[in-house]
Amino acid sequence: MAVGDVSMPHMHVVQGVKIGSAEAYVRYPNRRDLVIFEFAEGTNVAGVFTQNAFCAAPVHVSKKHLEMGNPRYLVINTGNANAGTGKPGMENARATCYKLAELAQVEASEVLPFSTGVIGEQLPMERLLSGLQPALDSLKDSAWVDAAAGIMTTDTTPKGASEQFELDGVTYTMTGISKGAGMIRPNMATMLSFVATDAPISRELVQQLLKTTVNQSFNRITIDGDTSTNDSCIFAVTAQAGGTEISSVDDVRYSVVLDVLTRVMKRLAQLIVRDGEGATKFITVAVEGGNDTQECCDIAYSIAHSPLVKTALFASDPNWGRILAAIGYAGVKDLDVEKIQVWLGDVQICRDGGAAEDYTEEAGARVMAESEITIRVDLGRGQAKDTVYTCDLSYDYVKINADYRS
Repeated sequence: MAVGDVSMPHMHVVQGVKIGSAEAYVRYPNRRDLVIFEFAEGTNVAGVFTQNAFCAAPVHVSKKHLEMGNPRYLVINTGNANAGTGKPGMENARATCYKLAELAQVEASEVLPFSTGVIGEQLPMERLLSGLQPALDSLKDSAWVDAAAGIMTTDTTPKGASEQFELDGVTYTMTGISKGAGMIRPNMATMLSFVATDAPISRELVQQLLKTTVNQSFNRITIDGDTSTNDSCIFAVTAQAGGTEISSVDDVRYSVVLDVLTRVMKRLAQLIVRDGEGATKFITVAVEGGNDTQECCDIAYSIAHSPLVKTALFASDPNWGRILAAIGYAGVKDLDVEKIQVWLGDVQICRDGGAAEDYTEEAGARVMAESEITIRVDLGRGQAKDTVYTCDLSYDYVKINADYRS
């Protein structure tokens, strides 16, 4: 059961984007598992991908095709990651692009493939390819919810975010979906995310906007410390709603778009954590007072990755010594522990490196029993700060992943 409000909002239509889906029986029958996005000609597309050296075949193909120009189509299958599949996996990823390109009458380089699911198994190509035409036949501009459901694996709920905003009297839309529930850690996750807007933005700024917002969203979440082979995040800008192009960061409209995209990306990323496999609590780890953001992130992730911290959170056990231990082994040089302050929610548990004099076990237990908890750390050595989002580690996480291939 996901933590907090994970309901789908009204998904506003993005002019210049159509979506179709089909039941291709990639792994499980009677469910949408093949999704196609169609972008208007001239759409600017940017992408960021997993940093796992064992990245999946579709990641290799998508990166290469993006370098060749702007794609017109995305094709996503769930149930099979097409990772760890060697040369046959590469051939299958390319074959998917060639077949969709043939059906849509575009070049194969204008198709980006994405896969998610079990690693190490070859795609059932006959079934996958046979699902492409039905997915194309179902293309429509209002199918964002269907797409969000169609890319799910162990997710318990579809994930979406959508906003409308105004620039110079023109109303624009920013809409996106994501999937992911496990194998989640920084440098993205076993996650896919597809976000589009109909605002006019230059290709150079599209990539910059994506990198900036991913670093504050998908690169600030962790569930289990595992980096997936298939992580991908795509940002498409159709410019179909009109207006003059935003081509400089000095354009006052740029900051508006950046703010909207940041909110959408953060919402999509946090939905993944809220739906973490077996999660019962949503945790914000905020570290401030650092010399730079890197050491703030190092400490935040050390806390967020710790199985001992995460299991204590699941048990509502205010064993705050585990938090201090995680701070201490984060690898931050010359850390003066006597300057460190730590809070659980509104309760200070550590003052100047030791137990806060007014701390009580009852107060700590009260905070730990909540479904949404903030762990705040002040390092007392600078002005930098950063925030990471995670969840607890429950019995169900082990059950889900023990049975994942069944």
